Amino acid sequence: MAETGASPLPSSSPARTPLARAEQFVWLTARVLEQRRFAYHFLDGGADAVETALAAYRNADEGYGHALEPDLRGPVSQPLHTGHALRVLDSIGRCGGQRVERVCRYLTSVSTPDGALPAVHPSQRGYPAAPFVPIVDDPPSDLLATGPVVGLLHRNQVWHAWLFRATDFCWQAVESLEKSHPYEVHAAVAFLESVPDRPRAQAAADRLGRLVREQRLATLDPQRPNDYPVSDGYAPGEHHYPHDFARTPESLARAWFTDEEMSRSLDFLATEQTDDGGWPIRWRQWAPSTAMESRPIVTIEALRTLRAYGRSIG
Repeated sequence: MAETGASPLPSSSPARTPLARAEQFVWLTARVLEQRRFAYHFLDGGADAVETALAAYRNADEGYGHALEPDLRGPVSQPLHTGHALRVLDSIGRCGGQRVERVCRYLTSVSTPDGALPAVHPSQRGYPAAPFVPIVDDPPSDLLATGPVVGLLHRNQVWHAWLFRATDFCWQAVESLEKSHPYEVHAAVAFLESVPDRPRAQAAADRLGRLVREQRLATLDPQRPNDYPVSDGYAPGEHHYPHDFARTPESLARAWFTDEEMSRSLDFLATEQTDDGGWPIRWRQWAPSTAMESRPIVTIEALRTLRAYGRSIG
């Protein structure tokens, strides 16, 4: 086969930066979408290429499926897939216009009676799904599915009738939290980051931060993970760290942690890069393909977090 470009550095080269090592991992293992996303975020790639790759996951109902979120397999549209798609669009500055209006029609069609989203729509039944994702005939509203979507739509100043009741649901869910777990907190933060009522969001975030520390949901010392409990139903060792809650310095969750705690967390994140150049996943692995597809996603987010905090990635 003819050569198409410069040969990559050998894997043993001591000169390889974290970014170069991650790039090799992405080209070796990632889906086309994550390859395009990596190129956009780190190699001056274009947004059009990302959007074209994402369109392969879109269905006729304007939702997204086809295992975009790797732990749900099969072709059918799901709220979690669609939330994932909106995060991708937001990251490339394309979360608006007619495409998102059409997405909102899908969200309306799968909403629960109180106007929010279920974690998994019953149409998933019959297709493979992670054992920790329950599929029921009449699923309840879920903050994990609804909060990030509502937050992204507000962030991008999308106004649609679906948002009104969904926003009310999120406020009620967030402000009534008494006992939680990390993924639910992540969803709450995603909502609070962008909802228009900023004083109310700040007050809710302050309360949520106290809950996170009181219930020890964040592993504040990565060298002593056993001092922090793993939430019920999580995989052994599925800890969450300050950088997981506060992905950027501008996050409302950043105020929950001291500079020292955040520095330790970022140091730990940097050292998590494995020999193959990617970052590991911490949640329960139930099928080889889901782990392979998830790791490039996690790797891109790790690099973006490190860069957001001014850490050198190469």
